[in-house]
Amino acid sequence: MAVKRDYYEVLGVSRDASEADLKKAFRRLARELHPDVNPGDPQAEARFKEVAEAYEVLSAAESRDLYDRFGHEGLRGRPGPDFADFGSFQDLFDAFFGGGGFGGRGPRRAPGDDVLVATAISFVESAAGVSRDVEVELVEACATCEGSGVAPGGRVHRCERCGGQGQVRQVASGPFGQFLRTQICPDCRGEGQMVLDKCADCAGRGRVATKRPITVNVPAGIASGQRIRMTGRGHAGDVGAPPGDLYVEVRVAPDERFARDGLDVVTQVAIPVTDAMLGTQVTVPTVDGEAHVDLKPGVQPGDEVVLRGKGFPALQGRGRGDQRVIVQVRVPKITSDDGKKAVQPLAEYLDSGTHREDEGFFERLKHAFR
Repeated sequence: MAVKRDYYEVLGVSRDASEADLKKAFRRLARELHPDVNPGDPQAEARFKEVAEAYEVLSAAESRDLYDRFGHEGLRGRPGPDFADFGSFQDLFDAFFGGGGFGGRGPRRAPGDDVLVATAISFVESAAGVSRDVEVELVEACATCEGSGVAPGGRVHRCERCGGQGQVRQVASGPFGQFLRTQICPDCRGEGQMVLDKCADCAGRGRVATKRPITVNVPAGIASGQRIRMTGRGHAGDVGAPPGDLYVEVRVAPDERFARDGLDVVTQVAIPVTDAMLGTQVTVPTVDGEAHVDLKPGVQPGDEVVLRGKGFPALQGRGRGDQRVIVQVRVPKITSDDGKKAVQPLAEYLDSGTHREDEGFFERLKHAFR
């Protein structure tokens, strides 16, 4: 036979725990272990029963005194806890802690659901920021009845089942004796009244489906796949409950001129080999427009020129990335005899003037001229 654990250990409280401490510990563990929360988990069910048994004993002054003086032996002959009369996790808390699980009165006001939409912007717009109008399908409170479901000037009467209270009560048996259990009235759904004249525009539902454009301000520096949260712009909730939020996922279209690396913009420029040797000025695209870049004589393939502050601004911060311009050198192929004769003097000059650190580049150049 398994040895029972100490009840204080089961609840995770000290031996001098107050009644409030016991209730808090039990409520936390019951919420975590109840079979409704852990369907098909026998270990959780066993732990739940253990926690319920410990709380039943320690929450009553007489049984706690017996347990403190004589341990488990002092409780022999007492019936164990039975939660079979509580049909659900919510029922459990209705019985122990009042209707609605937290002692609240009246109908549960469900908040509105969130909505997710997407919008596409260009690479340049993602760097500069832009406004977009997106069409959103929403469930909104009916403007005619203001979400009540009652036609203007329409009639309502008190719910007979709950007497206008929005709740019905019944007695349930549990491990502590009989409990007065409170539930939302199923006839009026907690409203306390029945609508006789329903709003024609929403058929008494108090909600209507609609499409509307919403302007979204896309911040500068946003990356593809990031979402913008617009609080309170989602589906309407129950009357008196807050609406959900609108999330706009931003999709940045690729741009063949640019790539993004963190806050930096990366682009490349291709120049002839003669410009690489002599130096030149090139025009490159940036997210702010065109910029002129000076390339020094002898620039090598793969060299980078950095344009400070030409990258993406930091979201929710200061500073801005750079643009890195990668140089690509075009080495022409010489196929005709006249072309070879024209560049042969240059090849001979390069034979005598090449430095060891430049051999890789110039060897490729000479090979192209042969």
